[in-house]
Amino acid sequence: MKFKVKRRMSVWRYLALGYLLLILFGSFLLVLPFAKESGEWGTFADYVDGLFVATSATCVTGLTPVVTAEHWTTFGHVVIICLIQIGGLGFTTLVSILFMAIGGKSFGLYERTAMVQSVGESKLTGVKKLVKRILLGTLIFETAGALLLMIRFIPDYGAIGIWYGVFHSISAFCNAGFDIIGPVSLVDYARDPLVSLVICFLIIIGGLGFCVWGNIADCKGNPRKFSFYTRLALIGTAVLLVVGTALFMVFEWNNVSYSGFNFGDKLLCSFFNATTARTAGYFTTDPATLSNSGTLLMIILMFIGACSGSTGGGVKVSTFTVIIVGMVSVMRGKKDITIGRRRIDQSTLSQALAVFVAYLCLTITATLLINAIEPDAVASFSAVMFETVSAIGTVGLTQALTAKISVVSEFILIVLMYLGRVGILTFAFALRRRKKGEAAVRRPVDTVFIG
Repeated sequence: MKFKVKRRMSVWRYLALGYLLLILFGSFLLVLPFAKESGEWGTFADYVDGLFVATSATCVTGLTPVVTAEHWTTFGHVVIICLIQIGGLGFTTLVSILFMAIGGKSFGLYERTAMVQSVGESKLTGVKKLVKRILLGTLIFETAGALLLMIRFIPDYGAIGIWYGVFHSISAFCNAGFDIIGPVSLVDYARDPLVSLVICFLIIIGGLGFCVWGNIADCKGNPRKFSFYTRLALIGTAVLLVVGTALFMVFEWNNVSYSGFNFGDKLLCSFFNATTARTAGYFTTDPATLSNSGTLLMIILMFIGACSGSTGGGVKVSTFTVIIVGMVSVMRGKKDITIGRRRIDQSTLSQALAVFVAYLCLTITATLLINAIEPDAVASFSAVMFETVSAIGTVGLTQALTAKISVVSEFILIVLMYLGRVGILTFAFALRRRKKGEAAVRRPVDTVFIG
């Protein structure tokens, strides 16, 4: 008599399913009458809005078909910020924290693999230390951000400014972009260095990733001891911020979005735009008022996104860097891809290209479908492209389109946000079924002409 041995669910399926269950649970909470100001159960369309917001919060995006400050009650806001915090830390991090809290003394190989895959780490050792560091680091940065924001919010809004400081600090650190001040995000603080720079600081720290600032802490801030990936992430982030800020200054200098601003105001807003486009979703100047060049620049920055293993989305800085360096190497006739004094494996370039092309194909397909569904009077091509890139990059910026689209288009954006947070490769691996003998079969090599 033969007994079948049950195989454990793959790590990839565990991660994909974890986020899906969290989204569904969040949507159930948001559909409850006391989560909404209307106090009603609502229609199917209302549930879709709740599902959309739950997905956006869990996937730390920020897109929403309703005004967060006006549509939800305090309970709804608490649900949203909890989903943002869990989504930002990562589903596996939450499970690991709970496991440790109930007295788990050790992590098995499966648990460690799931954990390191979710935060972009490469080592399977020291997972407990990693979880504690993530928790402590998040607490420190979010608390510091909240206290600094309270300096401005308490005088402006009274005691409720304490809650505003906490909410926006968590949302910024997790690169979510949800706000509960009003329908115009942080436009009222466009000229306020304190609020703008604190939000930018939180976005950048969250976008660097847990492993990067963990490595910085281990090296006590000494750049000479930083790992290769940490240097790559820091340099790539700095270049994108500097170039992005400079280009926004040039493109928007005489545009209506910067109307009435002096040089300092324009520099502050340009830096904020370059920062928030890296998957945060807040804005101090309405994205709908950007010039055509500024809109395209923001789309490019949203598509690139933040660093691997961070709270941000996009194809990631490292992916973009490897592709650019690989392209230059091919054009120069080099066989090896080198960055600084290190050589990048060809398989890494293949993986980077796969991610880039997958994101591009999904974005184009979604843009094509939404343009076909929505009438031109409701959604222009540029607004739809902006929206789809914002969704798959888990950014949250919009040109006032999210509230106008149909239920079908909302579902398309929900899928994009989910895939953007879980990760294209993670989702692909989750669906993969490996056949026996698959690895042993290698086909004959042939030539394909390129270019």
